[in-house]
Amino acid sequence: MIPEAQRRQLLEIARDAIAATFGRASSQAHPTDGSLAREAGAFVTLHIHGELRGCIGQVEADRPLADVVASCAVSAARSDPRFPPVTPEELDIVDIEVSVLSGFDPVHSIADIEVGRHGLLIESGWRRGLLLPQVATEWGWDAPTFLAQTCRKAGLPSDAWPSGGASLYRFEAEVFSEKEHW
Repeated sequence: MIPEAQRRQLLEIARDAIAATFGRASSQAHPTDGSLAREAGAFVTLHIHGELRGCIGQVEADRPLADVVASCAVSAARSDPRFPPVTPEELDIVDIEVSVLSGFDPVHSIADIEVGRHGLLIESGWRRGLLLPQVATEWGWDAPTFLAQTCRKAGLPSDAWPSGGASLYRFEAEVFSEKEHW
């Protein structure tokens, strides 16, 4: 569990990284203590007026969490192919959400998936799709629908697991946002 003070720091790191792309903040070295220094995967999700505006993440836990969050924040704001880049005018109204990923466990049965608790990652060849735990809850999906939508995100048929040979993993995420903290 990430302490409250470090959650706030991660949200500030994300906002400052985005602001730096507009010249509105200087790019700084990130703190390297506690939870911020541990290697972890994370996603940064941006909303404006409750609508999705960008979401980019890194699955691999190969860099310090603070660096991953800063990088993902910039990518979510500037490089999510589903949306135009966030503008300097939007920076003040964007709400930032951070999802810090746990490790990944293989799924052996649909019963292994608890909607609202687990996110899903499916892989088949070079195709890979991931949906965060909060996505199923936001859309009101049951476990089979959540699985089918994860397959769809990877560009796979909805029955790619277990019959199609794809590998399926579940994970948990610690999710927090500016809405909760300010």
